[in-house]
Amino acid sequence: MSAIGIEALQTKGWWATHRWLLLRRVSQLTVMVLFMAGPWLGVWLVKGNLNHSRTLDMLPMTDPLVLLQSLAAGHSAERNALLGLAVVLLLYLIIGGRAYCAWVCPVNVVTDAAAWLRRRIGIKGSAHIPRRARYWLLGMTLALAAITGSIAWELVNPVSMLHRGLVFGMGAGWMVILAVFLFDLFVMNRGWCGHLCPVGACYSLIGRLSLLRVSASHRDSCNNCMDCFAVCPEPQVLRLPLKGASKGAGPVVTSPNCTNCLRCIDICSKDVFSLGSRFNNPVPMNGVSVAAQK
Repeated sequence: MSAIGIEALQTKGWWATHRWLLLRRVSQLTVMVLFMAGPWLGVWLVKGNLNHSRTLDMLPMTDPLVLLQSLAAGHSAERNALLGLAVVLLLYLIIGGRAYCAWVCPVNVVTDAAAWLRRRIGIKGSAHIPRRARYWLLGMTLALAAITGSIAWELVNPVSMLHRGLVFGMGAGWMVILAVFLFDLFVMNRGWCGHLCPVGACYSLIGRLSLLRVSASHRDSCNNCMDCFAVCPEPQVLRLPLKGASKGAGPVVTSPNCTNCLRCIDICSKDVFSLGSRFNNPVPMNGVSVAAQK
C-alpha cells in the first residue's frame, strides 16, 4: 500500500480518511443510475442526458458549454434550455463550478483510477502541457461549432461518449475512454482533467465567484507530509492557502480550478482543511491572521 494516507488512517480511521471520496462515488453513481433508470427500467425520474435534462418533469438543467456551442453554431436557445442554464449557474455559484468534475462527471472515475494506479506502480515521468491549454481547447470548441454550424465537439467529447455509452452501449466509445485512461497513466499525470478538458475549463470560469470553498483553516498545524498535494487533482491551488501566510494570503482556496473534491480534508491527519465560505478568509498581517489578532 502506498505511504500516502497512512498517517491519516492511523490517526482518524478508515471512514474519516475516505469519507468524501466515497460520497463522491455515491454521487456519481446516483447520477448515472437516475439517467439509466428510464431507458433500462422505464422509471423516468430524470429524462435526457448530461447535456440537458429534466428531473421529475419539472427541473431543467442545461450544460453551459453545450448551450454555448449551440449559440456559436447559430442556433437559437429555447426557453427550457435557458431556464436550465439559469438553474446550473445558480447551483454552481453556491457550490463551486468545478464541483461538476468531482461529483458528477463519469470520466472523473476513469482519471482517478489512472492517477491511483500511477502512484501504485510508481510512474514518475510526465509530459508537460500547460494548464491553460484547456482554455485554448475551450475556445477551439466554440470556434469549431461556429465553423461547422453544429455542436461537433460532443461527437468526440469523452464525457458525453461515456455517459451515452453507459446508458445505450459503448461500442467504439470504449477506445476514447481507454485512450484517456492510458494518457493519464503513462503520458501525463491528471493530463485530461487537469490540462485539456474544455468542460472543466468552462465550469472553472463559471465557478470563479462560488461561495462554498475549501479552507486551510488550521494551516499552522501542517506537518508538511505533502499527502494533500499527492491526492489533489489540482495541487497548485493549495500552495498559497496552505503556505502563503508570510505572503499575506488567506487560508481559503479561491482558485476556480479547485474541484471541491474534498480529498484534502480526507487525507490530512492534522485536520488542516475544512469546508466553509469564501468570505471567511482572514488575511495575515506579519504572519498572524487578522482573526487571531482580534
